[in-house]
Amino acid sequence: MTAPDIVLVVTDQHRADASRRAGFPLDTTPFLDALAADGVWFDRAYTTAPLCSPARTSLLTGRWPSSHRVTQNPARELAVFGTDLVGVARDAGYATALVGKNHTYLTPDRVDAFVEYSHDGREPAATAGEEAAFDAWLGGLRHRTPADAAPFPVELQNPHRIVDDALAWAGEQTVDRPMLLIVSFPEPHNPYQVPEPYFSMFPPETLPPTLAGPEVLDDLPFAYRYLHEIGEAAYPDYDAEVARARSSYYGMLRLIDDEVRRLVEGLAPRHAERPRIVVATADHGDYTGDFGLVRKGAEIGDVLARIPLVVQGDDVQSAPEGAHPAHVSLADLMPTFCEAIGAALPAGVQGRSLWPLLTGGAYPVAEFESAYVEQGMGGLPYGPDDVPASRPGLLDDAPDGSLRFDELNAVTQSGRRRKIRMGDWTLDVDVTGGHRLHHLPSDPLELVDRWDDPDPAAADARVALLARLAVWQMRAEDPLPVVPGGYPKKTDPRNYVAPEQAPKEDPHGG
Repeated sequence: MTAPDIVLVVTDQHRADASRRAGFPLDTTPFLDALAADGVWFDRAYTTAPLCSPARTSLLTGRWPSSHRVTQNPARELAVFGTDLVGVARDAGYATALVGKNHTYLTPDRVDAFVEYSHDGREPAATAGEEAAFDAWLGGLRHRTPADAAPFPVELQNPHRIVDDALAWAGEQTVDRPMLLIVSFPEPHNPYQVPEPYFSMFPPETLPPTLAGPEVLDDLPFAYRYLHEIGEAAYPDYDAEVARARSSYYGMLRLIDDEVRRLVEGLAPRHAERPRIVVATADHGDYTGDFGLVRKGAEIGDVLARIPLVVQGDDVQSAPEGAHPAHVSLADLMPTFCEAIGAALPAGVQGRSLWPLLTGGAYPVAEFESAYVEQGMGGLPYGPDDVPASRPGLLDDAPDGSLRFDELNAVTQSGRRRKIRMGDWTLDVDVTGGHRLHHLPSDPLELVDRWDDPDPAAADARVALLARLAVWQMRAEDPLPVVPGGYPKKTDPRNYVAPEQAPKEDPHGG
């Protein structure tokens, strides 16, 4: 079997429901929708944590944050793992490249090509010319949404330059050697900026309404209100900016989609000669105006925890009738790639291989009946009466003394929280013993807590999700270190918990 190229496209802060295939009224991702129709997509795919570095570390290692220990962005260099995706690929003879945003422990010496971009442009920044001017303008936004179109052409935007760099590197590779190409866009993460024609593509006055605005904040955990408070403190017109931020966000999605098309089409001559797997996913979602908020930060709401996941490739069986019903995780991609290239799972990997789900094979359906998400860096959650006087996240770092806010701060990240999605229900639990139960079809923003609801359906869901949470917390315990001379553990090659169960027929048609 010829080893397939792996083309892994990662977006940043990309909300899962913002596409036509998911029922969204705006045509933000036509190319990804076409890839999904020719492959497999999951509308119950979840991040391991709604935060950049923890999620991206899970993507590379196949481990949950409580095991790889990166539970906040500043801890990314302290990741704990055995062999990661890059190591597996290199051991299998792959050429490897990361082009775009990193935000993990990965260093240039670990890959054959390392071309880094951030939310402020190329790293290190260009020193002259139009690229330098754009990067300086981008950094000068300080994550704020500009009122006007970006005064630079599409060709200077991060996604376009990243695809240029990725195609240039791929063009230098011999077709006889497989490649792992990670293309990581810093967008649609804030600053929400985009040039024409994308700036005017989805005008603010034509956008579908948010599911709920700031009027619901009083009924939500304190961290949501704190985000809104520091947003208003930094930007007095914060609420008014939401419409423009949403418009630019959706324009950024369309720009990214066009660049993904250019990437895949640019690689087509190579992939006429060797097989490929193309995966498009994200680290986490975005509030995108819901709750009167943008960005991320508070809790593990479904709008942050659920991520897009599209897989297309030579061995991937097309399932154009809709989304695959399995609940899957960002941690599952690394072990899936291992199986696709014929490599055994390294010690410490916790995710599960999705390969039989993608190729029409039999698999134990019960293995994918729920998804598990973590959040929080430890300690206790803050409440309104004990916020430090320094107001964490409210930053004075501009020459003119103006403020900005960082949604990832001590107030929003302190404590620990866990989430379970199982069928139509979600359960959120925090370290203080708080429980919130939600029915997603009737309550997509999880505003109505059904934990104490006597309705039999809620009572049954409460018991089932608590039981599944207990199992997931055992599964997320770190299997490392491997003890030399210790007792050999029983393991499954795909990390399925009950592989001996008779596999049921794939309800997706496999």
